[in-house]
Amino acid sequence: MKTQPIKKILLVLIIITVPFSCSSSSDIDAAVEETTGTLHNAFAVFDTDETAIYLQGTNVVIEATGNPNHTTPYWGSGHAKYIAPTATSEEDMTPSRIPGFDGSASLTVSQNPSLASSTSNTSLGAIGIAVSGAAIFNDQEGNGALDEAAVTLDYTGAHIGPQEYHYHLEPRAWSDDDDHLIGIISDGFFIYGRKCNATGTYPTDLDTSGGHTSTTQHTVTAEYHYHIINEIYSTTASYILFAGPYKGAPNAIN
Repeated sequence: MKTQPIKKILLVLIIITVPFSCSSSSDIDAAVEETTGTLHNAFAVFDTDETAIYLQGTNVVIEATGNPNHTTPYWGSGHAKYIAPTATSEEDMTPSRIPGFDGSASLTVSQNPSLASSTSNTSLGAIGIAVSGAAIFNDQEGNGALDEAAVTLDYTGAHIGPQEYHYHLEPRAWSDDDDHLIGIISDGFFIYGRKCNATGTYPTDLDTSGGHTSTTQHTVTAEYHYHIINEIYSTTASYILFAGPYKGAPNAIN
């Protein structure tokens, strides 16, 4: 009778350990494969205080605070990153200020984005995330062209509306007539400044979206990417950041 508890214990141990022995090596390999890969070199340019970027399966997740890492009058007087307006004025600026809003967003894109069989138009709202941590918008404002709202834009082509700080024009806080990385568009392709690193000057082979295939400062292999098109927009004396259309399939920015 004294041996019965030992038998019960052994039986329980066998039952508990059996499920763990059923995992195949292929299951383990699949789990490892989902976490392998490396981030594109361009992601190293994104501000690490304002963005968190990591691999998830075969995708890349970009999480952003929505706050720019640079100065702007839209921080509001008294903030450490506030500067007085130059391209606009306090009277012309939109009434909101950055500390009053939560502009955080997340974008998931493929590690290896591909060109779609057809293009698709951009829409209102965020269409990309800049290296600064803030959002990229297209060339529209509200239900019309950007023209009427251009007076509200700060020195780096951005303002707040309706609830997040975002760029419409070339972001001169870190890119002014150069080849600097601007950010990533929601279809997974990177966007650069007006010049091409591969040639050192303005690219002459851009498609209607401002994209082409070449090497960049972040890769030795030619890949498709966008540029800010070197054409002055309206009366702004600046350049639209990205109007579209998307050359890949856009992903939601939430």
